[in-house]
Formats: sequence, structure tokens, C-alpha cells
Amino acid sequence: MLNKTPPAPKPTAAELDLLRVLWRLDAPADAKQVHEALLAERPEASYATVLRQLQVMHGKGLLLRDESQRPQRYTPAQAQDKLQTRLLKDLIAKAFAGSGKALVMAALKGHVSAKEREEIQKLLQQQQTPGARDGQA
Repeated sequence: MLNKTPPAPKPTAAELDLLRVLWRLDAPADAKQVHEALLAERPEASYATVLRQLQVMHGKGLLLRDESQRPQRYTPAQAQDKLQTRLLKDLIAKAFAGSGKALVMAALKGHVSAKEREEIQKLLQQQQTPGARDGQA
């Protein structure tokens, strides 16, 4: 029998909302702080729902919880970029047959503003020009 590590939990859309709040706060936060920060995006969110969701997320391994103080403070178990990269790899594998190019092409067809296109173009040009990132080009 092989000992496989269980797959990392995948957050739901509601859980991603709370993770984004915690990443934005950039410090361990209690349920009240998370609720207050979430109200700007989701004014219908109740404190009780936020508290319960944080507890569920802790149980799933999405959050770490400091129980040494009251109120308990929560922090994401994974850094934002690490989780986003993992979710993106999964999306590419499932929805785009493993093709990063297909993902980019789909995104460029209608999900990128003119300003974002300019930024992407500059990034691509920098990667093609040796020394461009160092200001030598």
C-alpha cells in the first residue's frame, strides 16, 4: 500500500471570498475583523455565517487558527500565490486539456481590458529582449 498525502482542499467560491479578505488584511484576524472587511463586498453577510465558515475552513485545512488567545485568530494555511497557482494548474488541466496557451487565448478573447493588454505586451517584450528587465535594452 502506498501512503499518499491527501490532496489539498479546494476552496469554494465563498471560501475564496474569505481567503481574499484574510490575504488583504495580511495579518491573523478574528471573525469580527473578517466580517467587517467582508461587508464592503458582501453587505448581506452575517457575523454568524462568517464565524461558522471560518470554523469549517479551519476543519478543512484551509485556515490555521491561533487558539492561545480570545477571540481566536485565523490565517490562511497557504500563501495567495501558491493557492492560485495550484487552482490554475487544476483549471488548465481540466478545462483546457493541459494547454496554458488555450487558457491565455480564452482570457485574451474577452476578459482583458485594453490597459491589461498593454501591460501583458510590455511583459512579453521584456521577456524577449535580453537585459530589458535590467534597463539595458
